[in-house]
Amino acid sequence: MKNAIIVGATGFGGIGLIHILNSHPELKVKQVTALDHGKKISDIHPHLKGICDLPVEHPDEVIYEDTDIVFLATPDRVGMNIVSEFYKRNIPVIDFSGDFRFNSQDDYTVYAANKGMETIHSCPEILTQAVYGLPEKNYSLIEKANIIGNPGCFAISMILGLLPAAESGLLLSDTIVCDGKTGVSGAGINPGQANSYPLRYDNTNAYREGTHQHLVEVENILNRFKEKNSGEKQIFFVPQIIPQNRGILTTMYSDCSENIKTDDILEIYRKFYADSPFVIVSDKSPSTSEVRGTNRCVVRPMIDKRTGKLFVTSVIDNLMKGQSGNAVQNANIRLGLGQNTGLDMPAFYP
Repeated sequence: MKNAIIVGATGFGGIGLIHILNSHPELKVKQVTALDHGKKISDIHPHLKGICDLPVEHPDEVIYEDTDIVFLATPDRVGMNIVSEFYKRNIPVIDFSGDFRFNSQDDYTVYAANKGMETIHSCPEILTQAVYGLPEKNYSLIEKANIIGNPGCFAISMILGLLPAAESGLLLSDTIVCDGKTGVSGAGINPGQANSYPLRYDNTNAYREGTHQHLVEVENILNRFKEKNSGEKQIFFVPQIIPQNRGILTTMYSDCSENIKTDDILEIYRKFYADSPFVIVSDKSPSTSEVRGTNRCVVRPMIDKRTGKLFVTSVIDNLMKGQSGNAVQNANIRLGLGQNTGLDMPAFYP
């Protein structure tokens, strides 16, 4: 049995990890830490009573011995200031924030500026060692990485929707338009006034139009793995918050070759994801209820017959494939376990 530490255990990301690892056959939670420490995790979150009753300890009280992996379910700029203690002990780290989704200061600067944060990374020597935690593409890199940056939730929904088309040279548009809708849980356990229940109920709005922090992640991956002669791609992304608890639905649009039909696109996507257990390629419009509570991403690519445009829909649970589930998938890979270990679960229904 492998041992895990969760830093930032009292937020949605940490609680999601506890839910998954409670039934994981080969990875258990050894210690939970958070700034709101001093109580059992089940006193803070009563639904965990009898499931996980570990005391929440201060992050400075991490027990490094007999630790196989660490999850940093922490906000931006926290991981970069504590990661060195794990790195020098050769303990693999999976970070939920944007601190290690890139391995260059230039890319981090774009990300941080889009969020209105300090743009200088405080741990550049470790930043260069980071691996982007996208199992569907970076499996072999994740196997050996000690710093894994878990993708952003919107980012992974866009990347999984577009990557097969990018690698096949089917994206003819220089600018790909993406429209994303997310549930309110994406704002975290302390969402702020704008996402309080009275202001969010029966209300939908766009935000950070064209400047969302996940843009750089998507463009990095698409341009790194695109078909050689297809040109650099830009993403124009408009995210929206909808009055829903969890789930992301993203729709993506691009010009495409005149000779490509929907059946051709489906075949390309199914071959691309043949060895990816959590990506389901569908010929029907997916809904967020299909993936609620799972690590799955359902992707539906099609060609609009009237306009000839490529249209792709992807759905994920933002707290699972968009966060804790994907993190456990990365941990499984890094620890030499089957990547779907502990993650084969049906969607919540109804």
